[in-house]
Amino acid sequence: MKSFFALLAFIFCTSVIADTYHANQKIDDLFLKANVEGTFIVFNVNKSSFIAHNSLRANKRYIPASTFKIANSLIGLSVGAVKNVDDVLPYGGKPQRFKSWEKDMGLRDAIKISNVPIYKELAHRIGLERMKANVQKMNYGNNQIGSTVDSFWLEGPLEISAFEQTQFLSQLAQKKLPFSNEIQESVRDIIKLDEGEGWVLYGKTGWSNNIGWWVGWVEKQDNIYSFALNMDMTDINDAPKRIELSKASLKILGIID
Repeated sequence: MKSFFALLAFIFCTSVIADTYHANQKIDDLFLKANVEGTFIVFNVNKSSFIAHNSLRANKRYIPASTFKIANSLIGLSVGAVKNVDDVLPYGGKPQRFKSWEKDMGLRDAIKISNVPIYKELAHRIGLERMKANVQKMNYGNNQIGSTVDSFWLEGPLEISAFEQTQFLSQLAQKKLPFSNEIQESVRDIIKLDEGEGWVLYGKTGWSNNIGWWVGWVEKQDNIYSFALNMDMTDINDAPKRIELSKASLKILGIID
């Protein structure tokens, strides 16, 4: 019954955004010129309005990949799996895909290089039942984590849409998620990326199952603009396009300079 109501809520949200989003021709042209199949959506918190490229795809759920490290950090801190974002976790001692992952480190350093073994260790410390309860408490995507605690965000069954990412991140940006302000502020701090005159940018990349992500938000002039991009990505050479297209889109909208 719970899953039925969750489905109804998702269908309702999908219909709402499909009816109320605004397109931007310059952003559409960016994706066309880059030959990228994907979506980009921005949520203006003060106006409760959306601008989206490919709104249908913005409502399609995909595996969150490393964008889930944001949620994983929140949960890990909330259940005491780590004392703070600098509490060092072991990577396990085995050879890793990247040499930079072969080091014990805290979440502050691990999230910057998207260190998978560190976040798998965090997930094991959280445990399946506490992870499941907290994913559901946040209402994160389809809320499904299956029975394997260290791979559900990389291989499924967890999925989330770009639209849902903007809602989750807008809540974190406002410190309205069901965690203490201190925990939310700690996670906000470790995903801060850049700042300019009057704005601050937060974000996290992800890549799994040929889907690339970049999600985050911008704080500017007492407003919050949460955003999410996902795109088809089969080659590592396409990875930079996630951030390039997102930043270019944010500049077109005058959100960053």
